[in-house]
Amino acid sequence: MDGEYTVGDVARMAGVSVRTLHHYDRIGLLVPHGRSAGNHRLYSAADVERLRRILFYRALDFGLDAIADMLADPGATVDDHLRRQRRLLEQRRDHLIGLLAALDRELEARRTGVSLTPEEQLEIFGTDRFAERFAATEPDWPNHDQWERAAHRAAGHTREDWETIKAEAAADIRAFVEAIAAGEPADGPVAMDAAEQHRRHLERWFGPCSPQQHCEIAALYVSGDAATSEWEELAPGLPRFVHAAIVANARRVRGS
Repeated sequence: MDGEYTVGDVARMAGVSVRTLHHYDRIGLLVPHGRSAGNHRLYSAADVERLRRILFYRALDFGLDAIADMLADPGATVDDHLRRQRRLLEQRRDHLIGLLAALDRELEARRTGVSLTPEEQLEIFGTDRFAERFAATEPDWPNHDQWERAAHRAAGHTREDWETIKAEAAADIRAFVEAIAAGEPADGPVAMDAAEQHRRHLERWFGPCSPQQHCEIAALYVSGDAATSEWEELAPGLPRFVHAAIVANARRVRGS
């Protein structure tokens, strides 16, 4: 009959299985308007249009009961359904935009190793480009795997974590500065204890840091890096002193 479709026809047109259409019929969500002489389901154009609405709502994650209630609304016209569908699509779009923004932030945090906003970076570190400075150290690290482990750990740190990290790092540097001021040798117990404290700080916040790895990191401190050049203002020769203390501590730890 013209304008009538078999269950197979509808399944092919809609991209669903015949089993799905049988299920919709059993639960009364999409009952075909008639049957053939052989008792096969026959769908009209209106049935196909109803299926289109059902599949649209399903794509928006509505349950079948909720869809049945929406389609059963006696006051709802085709235009009403279209307007509702448009509104739902706008909500889904806004939701997806939010998810994309969150994903971009996560990707950026994993790339730079810092998940703080620029405002938080400025408040904690005095610069809104701390994440960029952190990421820029990647080529200088002893090996890429070590950098990736550190960046992965760093990406999970909260604002409170970074505040603690900054305070601990400042205490570590202060211990070295005080050792220099007291005339302590770089290979003496005071300086080596400060070096061990620094190694454990790195291990606690950025992943495993063996004495050898600590020495490799310490080599960065005498490479003319802009960040460690600021140490010279705290105490002349501080980068070299820290490097020497770390190397001496590594020998001590390996020999213990």
